[in-house]
Formats: sequence, C-alpha cells, structure tokens
Amino acid sequence: MSGSSAAPGAAPCRFAHYFAICGIDTDTGLEPDELAGTTSLFWHVALALRRERNHSENLEQSPLKRTFKSKVLAHYPENVEWNPFDQDAVNMLCMPKGLSFRTQADQRDPQFHSFIITKEDGSRTYGFVHTFYEEVTSPQICSAMQTLHLMHNAQSATAEPPTSSSQRAGSYDSSRDTLYVSKAMCLITPMPFMHACRRFLLQLHRAVTSATAPPLPLESYVHNILYEVPLPAPGRSLKFHGVYEPIVCQRPGLGELQLADFPLAEAFSLLGVENLVQVFTCTLLEMQILLYSHDYQRLMTVAEGITTLLFPFQWQHVYVPILPASLLYFLDAPVPYLMGLQSKEGADRSKLELPQEANLCFVDIDNHYIELPEDFPQFPNKAEFIQELSEVLLSFNVSANTGAPPVALRQLEDDGRNGNLAGEDLALLQLLQGNPTLERLQALTKRTGVTVARVDALRAGVSAQGSQGPGARTAAEEEELRNAKLNVQLREVFASRFTTMFADYEAFVIQSAPDLESWLTNREQMHNFDKASFLSDQPEPYLPFLSHFIETQMFATFVDNKIMSQWEEKEPLLRVFDGRIDKARLYNVRAPSLRSSSYQRCSILKESAQAIEQRLMKIDHTAIHPHLLDMKIGQGKYEQGFFPKLQADVLNTGPTSNKWSHRTATAQRRKDRHRQQTEHLGLDNDLKEKYMQEARSLGKNLRQPKLSDLSPAVIAQTNWKFVEGLLKECRTKTKRMLVEKMGREAVELGHGEANINGLEENTLIASLCDLLERIWSHGLQVKQGKSALWSHLLHYQTREEKLQQQAESPGVVPVLPSLHPPFFCLLRHIQSMSEIKTDVGRARAWIRLSLEKKLLSQHLKQLLSRHAVTRKLYKRYAFLRSDEEKEQFLFHLLSLNTVDYFCFTSVFTTIMIPYRVIIIPIKKLSNAMTTSNPWVCVSGELRDSGVMQIPKNVLEMTFDCQNLGKLTMVQLGHDNAGLLAKWLVDCVMVRNEITGHTYRFPCGRWLGKGVDDGSLERVLIGELAVPSGEEDSGRGCSTPPLQRSPSQARRISITSPNPNSQIQEAIGEAVINIIKHFHKPEKERGSLTVLLCGENSLVAALEQFFHFGFKAARLFQKTVFVWDFVEKAVAYMESADQMGDLQETVEPLGMTCQSLCRYVNAINSTSRNIGKDGKFQLLVCLGARDRLLPQWLPLLVECPVIPRMYEDTALLRDRASVNALIGVLETLHDFPVTLEASLVKGIDL
Repeated sequence: MSGSSAAPGAAPCRFAHYFAICGIDTDTGLEPDELAGTTSLFWHVALALRRERNHSENLEQSPLKRTFKSKVLAHYPENVEWNPFDQDAVNMLCMPKGLSFRTQADQRDPQFHSFIITKEDGSRTYGFVHTFYEEVTSPQICSAMQTLHLMHNAQSATAEPPTSSSQRAGSYDSSRDTLYVSKAMCLITPMPFMHACRRFLLQLHRAVTSATAPPLPLESYVHNILYEVPLPAPGRSLKFHGVYEPIVCQRPGLGELQLADFPLAEAFSLLGVENLVQVFTCTLLEMQILLYSHDYQRLMTVAEGITTLLFPFQWQHVYVPILPASLLYFLDAPVPYLMGLQSKEGADRSKLELPQEANLCFVDIDNHYIELPEDFPQFPNKAEFIQELSEVLLSFNVSANTGAPPVALRQLEDDGRNGNLAGEDLALLQLLQGNPTLERLQALTKRTGVTVARVDALRAGVSAQGSQGPGARTAAEEEELRNAKLNVQLREVFASRFTTMFADYEAFVIQSAPDLESWLTNREQMHNFDKASFLSDQPEPYLPFLSHFIETQMFATFVDNKIMSQWEEKEPLLRVFDGRIDKARLYNVRAPSLRSSSYQRCSILKESAQAIEQRLMKIDHTAIHPHLLDMKIGQGKYEQGFFPKLQADVLNTGPTSNKWSHRTATAQRRKDRHRQQTEHLGLDNDLKEKYMQEARSLGKNLRQPKLSDLSPAVIAQTNWKFVEGLLKECRTKTKRMLVEKMGREAVELGHGEANINGLEENTLIASLCDLLERIWSHGLQVKQGKSALWSHLLHYQTREEKLQQQAESPGVVPVLPSLHPPFFCLLRHIQSMSEIKTDVGRARAWIRLSLEKKLLSQHLKQLLSRHAVTRKLYKRYAFLRSDEEKEQFLFHLLSLNTVDYFCFTSVFTTIMIPYRVIIIPIKKLSNAMTTSNPWVCVSGELRDSGVMQIPKNVLEMTFDCQNLGKLTMVQLGHDNAGLLAKWLVDCVMVRNEITGHTYRFPCGRWLGKGVDDGSLERVLIGELAVPSGEEDSGRGCSTPPLQRSPSQARRISITSPNPNSQIQEAIGEAVINIIKHFHKPEKERGSLTVLLCGENSLVAALEQFFHFGFKAARLFQKTVFVWDFVEKAVAYMESADQMGDLQETVEPLGMTCQSLCRYVNAINSTSRNIGKDGKFQLLVCLGARDRLLPQWLPLLVECPVIPRMYEDTALLRDRASVNALIGVLETLHDFPVTLEASLVKGIDL
C-alpha cells in the first residue's frame, strides 16, 4: 500500500520518507556473503574469480569473523511515489559488510553511519543507520553457527594444532556462550538532517534496551516521524519529539548556503587543514578521489564535507561515499569519481592495488595521510586561505594542526560546561539505570548506610542539567548550535574565495541563442564562455589554477545554468551566488578591487552564525506530538533488548485529516498544474532532457552506478558506456586543440574563439595527457606502476628487443620486421632524462615529445600493433581492444599533426639537450673553408649556449646544453687569422636532436676584413625549417614561420611605383609588432630580438628608410653604408662643438648631440668586429632601448653632410616623412625595450 495514497503530494514535504529494519532472516538462515568485506583484494581480477577467492578466504576465517548476507526485514511505508524504495541499495548500504556475529565476550557497542543514494538524474536521498547487536533466539541459527565452528576447528586442527588461547578467542559454544547478531535501523530522508536523525534513532534504540517500556509503542514514534513531522520551511526551525527528548533542526533560508549537517570540524580534524584544502583542490579539478577508512561515517563526513564546500559548483561525476564490495569494479572507471572505500582492520596500504593512480588523489582518513597526483596547480592564495580557516577552527577550540586526530571534538563533547557528560560516564549511568539487578544493589547499599559516591555524582550531574530553566538550551541543542555555527563559518570562508575569483564571471558568459530550444539544439557547437578574455583579466597568481578549473565539467554546468536562467527559474545555488556578487559590488564600488591578487577575508562570519542562532533560539514550528495509534489490543508488545516487529497496517498509511497534509497537498497540486502548463507551452520535457544529457560530458550519464542490478550484462553495458564516453571526449579535446591553435582561420570557418594563450594551450595538452592515461587504465588485467601508458610502453619495448635478439641470432631466418628507430629513439631519450623521477612524469614527457614531433598517432598505432601484448595486458571490454573505436581514436590524434606544438620544449626547460650545428658556405672559388678560427653562439627564448669554438676546417659540430627553448638567434664569427680569412656563408642550420626541430639561419654575406662591410661577426635570425614532404600537408593551417635574419638583397627589393608609402608601411608594421609583443602576457612574448633585427624588423625598415635616395654608389664607385653617413654626421657635430657652434643651441638639443656622439663612439670603440651594418643595427637597438631615436633623427636631418650623400628625393630630406617617422617611433616610449646580453656585449653605456 502506498504511503502517498492517504496524503497524495505530501511525501516531498515530509521529514522522512522511509523507516527500514535490516538484519538476519531466520527463514533463510545463514548465507555467506561472497562480496562483503573484500576491499583488500585485487579487484582487477574478474568478478567470478573474485567470488571464488572470497568464498575460500571466508571459509578460512572463524565463523564469528565471517560475513553473512543481510536482508531488509521491513520498511515503512511500502512505497512513496516520489522516491521508490530501492531494497537492494538500502540493504547494501545499511550493512555494507553484511551480518556480523558476536558473543558476550566481544565488544558490542552500537555504531552510527550515514549513506547517500544518487540517482541517475542527479537527485540524492540520504540514509541514516543505527547498528546494534541483538541476541539470537533462533535455535536453528545457533545450531548452524555451532556446526560451522566445529567444522572450522576440525580443519584448523589438521593444519596446525591450536593453542588454548587461540581456541578460546573467536570461538563459540552454544551451551556456554550467548550469540548476538547485528541489526540496523534506518531512516531515509530527502535532506541531510544528520544530527536530528541520529538523535531520533539513538532514542529509539534506548527505548528498546531500557528496563522500562517507552511511554508509547514504538509504532507511534515511527509513524510520527514518517507522516506528522514536516520538512522545515526555508529559513525556519522545527522541533519534533523523539521517545524521550525533543529534537530541534533548522533549515537555511533561500539566500543562505544550502543545508549541510555533517560536521566539517571533524573532517578538518581528521585530515588537517592543509590536507583538506589539497583534496578540495583535486575535487575542483575533477580528479579521481578515493577516500579510505575503516569507519563508514568518516567516509561520509569527509565526502559530504568536501562536496558541500564546492558552492556554487556541484560535483558532476560518480559519487559513492560508501562503495559496496559488489561495486569494486567501478574503481576501474576511466572517469572522475569521488568514492569511499572501507578498509579492513590491520590492512596494509602498500598492498592495496588500485586500477590506475596517474590522476588519483588517495585519502587515508584514519592515518591523516594523502597521496596527490603529480603536477596539479595550487589553490590561489593557499597560505592565507589556510590561515583564515585555522583561525575559524581555533575560535571554536578545534585543533587546526595538520593531521591532528579529532581530540578537541571529544573533549568538547565530554565537557560538563557544555551540558555533556563524558562518554564513559554517560555509558555507566545508562548501564545503572537499565539494569534491575544493579538498581536493587544500589537500593540495598542505601539502606545499609553505604554511599556510592561515583553514582551519586553522576546522578547529581544529570539532575543539575535537568533542573535548568525552561528557557535554557539542552546539551543536544548546544551541540546542534555549535556545529551549525562552525559549519556555516567554514563554508562562508570557502564561498568568499569563489565570490572573489568569479566576481565578474557574468561579463564573459556568451549568450548568443535567441531561445532555449535553439540553445539546447546547438549546445555542443557553441562557445558559452570567453575563456581567453576571462584569464587575461585575472591576477597572475590565479592563472595556473583557473586555467585548469574553467575546463572542468562542473564549471561548464555552472555556465549552462547561468545561460538557461534567462528562460527558466534560476538554479538555487546560482541564485544565492549571484546575490552575493551583487552585494559585493554594492559595497565595493570599484569592481577592479574584486580582481586583486591580495587576499580578502570573509566579512560575514558573524552575521551567518547569528542567523542560525536566532532560528534555534526561537523555534518557528513544533510538529505534532507522537500519540497512540489505532492499534489492536496486544499490538506493540515490548520486550527488553529486542526490536519488535512493527505493525505494518498502521505504518503503511499516513493520516488523512491533519491540516499540514492538506496544505502541502494543495500546494503540490498547484505546482503540478503549473508544471503541466509549462510543459504544454514550452519545450517537450523528454526532448529537453535528451539535449541536456548530450550537451554535457560523459560524467553526467555515468554519474552513479546502479546498485540494484549487478548482472554481468549491466557491468558490460556500463563498460561500453565508458568506451563510448572516452571516444567522445577524445573527439572533443582534439577538436578544441585544433580550433584554438588555428586561431583566426578557425573562426572564419565558424568554429569559435580566435585566440589562445600559452597557459591555456598547456592546460589543454595536460588534459590530453590525463585522457590518454585514463584510456590506457581502462580494462587493465594487472596493474604495474602508477602509469598504465608507461607500463605498456615498457612491455612493448621489452618484447620487441627480445624478438629482435632472436631474429639476429645465428641460424635463425629473420621473419620479423625490423624495429622502427624513431619510436625507440624517442623512448630512450625519455628514459635517459634523469630530471624526471616518476612513471607518470615519463609518460607525460613521452606524449608531449611525440606530439611535438607530430608522431603521437603513429607511435600509439605502432604500440597497439602488437595484439599479443594488448591481449595480455587488457580485458576484452577494454577501450584498447575495441577495434573500431581505437581506429577512430587514432584518427582524431592524427589530426593534431596539422599544427605545430612546442609542448615538450616549453615545459621541460631544465633538461640537457644535444644540438647539432651545420654551417653551409657558398662554394665560390676557395671560400668554402677558412683558415681562421670560427666560433658560434646559439640563443633561444630561454637562454644561450655561450660562445663555442668550431674546429678548423669543420663545418659540423654537436654540443650538449640545457634546453634553449625555441631558437631565435645565432651569432657566427671568426678571428680573421690565416691567409684565407674571408668566409662567405650561405646559412647556418641548427637541429634539436631530441625534438627534431631544425632551424635555418640565413646569412648570404661575407665575414672578413676588407670585404662587404668588413664584419667578422654576424647576428642571424632563424626560421623553423619545414621537413620535406610536409609542406603541402601543413599549408594554410600550420604555425607561421619565425622571422629570419636580413640579407643584403633586401635593400634593393623596393620595386613599388610608390616606394615612399611601402617603406612607411614597413616601419609602421614593425612598430606595431613590437607593441603587440608587449601586450602579450610576459610568458608568451617570445624573443624581442626577432622583432628588432629580423627580416621584417625595425632595423630592416629603418635601413630601407635611410638607403632610399642614397647616392654614394654613383659618386664614390664603391659600396658605402649608412654607418658611413652616421660617422660623418657625428664627426661634423664633434668639430662644430670644438669650434663653439653648438654652444648657442638650445640645451636639450646640445644634450642630444652629445648622446648621439657618445653612443656612436662607444660602438666604434668596441672590440667586436661586427661590421658597418652590424654597428647601425646596434645603434638602432640601443636608441630604441633608451628612447633616443626620435631625438637623434632631427640632428641627422639638419646635418650639412646630408646634401652631399642623399638625392633631393631621399626620404631623409623630406620633412613630412621624417616627422611621420618620429611620431611612429615615439609610440615605443611606453614600453620597456630590453636587449639580449649577447647582442650588446662589449658596449658600456
């Protein structure tokens, strides 16, 4: 009979939906539980093998230590329309270890734990369980246990003669011992009122064990909490009555943080503040979180505490705080999860095998210890954040030490000043009050005049507490208030951090769809958040964390909810969060202050605590008292120590006439009519749900394993969902990487945003590494090492080397294909990198290096080509053994070859890398070689190699150097010694021997005295050479090449009919490129030397300006350089200064003349032989650095030397052109131009 039949619509507003009893079924007898208590086994073994092994291990244990199947003995009501009763799930979670047996010699303390059932749609139901031991009265059960013991003793005697002590421990003799079995009472509620449910169940158990019967039959109290106690309204408090005492609970208002009743102080005390913040960070980044403890309630407390602190975000993936043994296969899931695993007593953590640990955060709660994934970013302002949390805890006398056990909580509970009796005292007093024999002994001592001081003191303490005035709060209410105030203050600190970090998030939400239906239809193709702009607006210290976090599913869902709020009612968490941001803006007029990297403390701690205290001091609603029910005479019989069989006829039917039921039913009917009207007018609900499920990633569909169906078919279907989800995620990630890398061209094709910064690119590649690790971890037969991918690579390497040795052995005809050198060379490079210490780090380095070499898809295809290795390592359902999906996966990775990545070079910046340098001369006469002593210096974005001597008559050399980064410049020179000191060099080639990147540095000029410009040293700017065969495949979508060094031919390349405008455009473009350089984040700017001295650089453009109209070649019949004109102009200024002509000039102009002369003389006096073009280049770079170029130009224009060296049409003699040039160059004054040390070496200014 449905509980909702009597009061339709009332169930959603009821405090509790079900009351259940789990225990032993005397009809079926003892049935071994093959899956319970198996958490220490290796769950990568097949399910059938696990069952067989568990069965044998179970038989080896003493029968009292074995696990037996439990059963839901009764639940009331039979069913609730809004929340169907899941019998398998409730039984599994009420008694996760199955039935437990004890004798009178064993400890039989009651235990409390809670659990959560998350349905496939994401809705949650909470369960609260009080487990106690009840005497076994069934002769059949006692006889079966006796038989099991006799069989066990006989088997043990044949194996090893038992000692008397071991024979007594854990033994059972029906004639001597009393047998007890565990039983569980469970309340299932829609909201987590943990403290209230715990007190209700405790009072119910106390009524069962008390010497005197409770005031009413137990059915009255169960009926009352199921049907007559409502959920508190938002912002209201509620009092209802248990068996002996009233129970108070409160619910936050609509503008407050949502209800969280699990004690956060206990979670902080168990882990320590720093550890909990680290686990919280891993949760935000959607890593795999595995909690480990022997105590189920600890698992729930930590899990619920962490997810509660996520406000305004919500965990979107698998969430099972207590993982039943039958679902251990779910730890193999290649998706983010938050799960709790129960440990056996004395279990060794080092023997615990986990499917994969590359992205796993392992939390050993009992030992206050965590194992974190490698290379994950820290939470912003972590030190100040921990300090603020510690201060809040200390204000409630809770220890904030890292890993400190929860001693402070226990002391507070035992503190009489808080109205509490110590745990031992309370237990002793209850024992005295509940035992008639001890009561009679106490009465006898009183009659004989003997006093029992200890007992009297206990009674005095109880009477003192009970004699408090009617307005005073009880001990339970004090505890409720204290926990609630501490909880809300801790949560406010976390919420304040997100309010600060995402104060302006709404400005970056892209709302482009005209209506909800079109948005849902095109959700996957739309960009909903401007990530690049958001990151560029954040403080630098926040970027490592935020760049990862905005890629998570929980953030995507948060943005989706924000967009949908323009058509639908706001999601509750979003409504509260937006309200807090609006309030912050109201009090902070200047919005930029919210984005400051300085730490801002939470300012509403007192207000939040006062709101809770006011609700608990003034009770808003008191529920109907428990009362006698319409029961037959003889029903509700009391028997001490035994929980009775409750009468189903009165508990399956709710009241039909109380006003609360009618009120909630009317409200629900009104809500139903509104919902039906909305569905009729708007989008079909099923269609909407379909779109939403598809729009959000795979974690949404796999949020929760189904507890009630564990057949092999369901397990296979779940694994198939994993395979499909991994393939979809791979497709999405590779497309995103391509779109972001291709930039503007991708936008023109309609794919999305135009820009990507280096930080975001690194985040995308890191997420690709995590995806590959999850793919390689799916369906593993045997785990070896923390990285499944690296383990596979080593297996493959070992097998191939063995086969190669067999093929090369004498007398054996080689039939196997030869090894592919690139694959093994790359693998050996990674293995030789001593800087990388872990398997996870080596796997990620291998992925990055393969991606940079454009060999990732090819190498993975080669790795999977050995089917024997794959079959040995992976189960049949694994992703890597799904042929069609595997081919699609490799195809998606192959598409990444169309763009250039430097993801290995830019990340592993400290490793030693071998480089090869080849100098290619122009073979003209005998100038291919030189008798002088050449040298070279290679520079990159990270550092330079230093000057290295090249052996004579050698055009190729190798050197090892710390990673230079992307190469930008080569300096090549010689000492002009010997007869053949002139050297005509075409270019210099430099190759990174690990990544294979080859750079070409064009020269095309002489190095030698008396030839060209007389330079003995050239500064060459490089370009990345495209490997042969890749020109066509990468055309149009590859990364643009670097600028290269100028050649002499560049000066006469102006063939436009309007060269004036062409030169001015070149200068403008060069200056704009420099300005763009400074507007990029500092870590992404690259080399400024390229923009100053490269092919389309500032120096090149100014050379064109100075060369236009130069008449030196016609007059002097020889090559004259711009530097000759500069020297003549400086000589004139110096002579005029000596004659006193400059003394009459304006003082700033005289100072400018002196500076120009000083710079030119310093460049001429340097010991470097850089030639005349090199000197002019150096003058331009120094003038740009010191903001002097616009001041020098008028001096050169007014110099009398200019008519002798320039035509009348020269740009340098055109006043308008010079003024325009000065205006353009002055725009560089706002930026700090810095020059590489190798460029200005030897210049002391």
